[in-house]
Amino acid sequence: MNYKLLVLDLDGTLTNSKKEITPFTREVLIKAQQQGLHLVLASGRPTYGIVPLVETLEMKEYGGFILSFNGGKVIEVKTGKVFYEQALPPDVMPLIYQRSYEAGLTILSYNGKYILTENAADKYVQYESFLTKMKIKETDDFLHNLRLPADKCLIVGEPEDLVPLEEKLRQELGLRLNVYRSEPFYLEVVPKGIDKAASLERLLERVQIKREDVIAIGDGYNDLSMIKFAGLGVAMANAQPPVKSNADQITAFTNDEDGVAHFIHDLLNSNTHQNIHEIG
Repeated sequence: MNYKLLVLDLDGTLTNSKKEITPFTREVLIKAQQQGLHLVLASGRPTYGIVPLVETLEMKEYGGFILSFNGGKVIEVKTGKVFYEQALPPDVMPLIYQRSYEAGLTILSYNGKYILTENAADKYVQYESFLTKMKIKETDDFLHNLRLPADKCLIVGEPEDLVPLEEKLRQELGLRLNVYRSEPFYLEVVPKGIDKAASLERLLERVQIKREDVIAIGDGYNDLSMIKFAGLGVAMANAQPPVKSNADQITAFTNDEDGVAHFIHDLLNSNTHQNIHEIG
């Protein structure tokens, strides 16, 4: 089997608990790219929250792709070309904003390189800034200053406060949007049908390679679809049990133990899977 793409989730997979790529992981993944394995960074993060990792891994030199917003946007790294994008319907934004305001919760979205919110001091907004390495831009008129169409909104707050809002938004907008918790304190509002596997399939059609030529590694529920879709689906040692049960293989180490690096290092040096070819 000749692998051509390595699709990596970020948080809990590629990065450690400090949200960093270790020197060892960087070294292994650069060597993998030198041997012709192209990287795809697939995350719920906004595009600009993925760019620092793209730079760390020198993906512009070797070629690769970004699947941001859980696959809502697919970008070719070398050219910056957007292969695919599905944004929130602009007409739903006032209702999403109103419901979060009524619940006394903070809403945020993304304006290019910035996180846009009316409550920059919120601890969960601050955490999103830490996670994505994006600066916060505070506004007193979220709807007016948000650039449309928006790829996703994030409503943040204490878990017990998000539960009734999650249910309410699902009832009101469930036919048009996906509403789910990516963390107990994060309520994601994204376009309907956004899914890492679906976007990965679109990418494969564009670059004309087969799913059998793809390795996908992840740890969370939103990685399940791409792990099942890929020719070789790999769960991290720290993955959720349903993710592990649907994977072809499980890494020997967690994300805090360079699990991705050890797995790929072994793969590159194995006799069985030593042939890795360039795209196209």
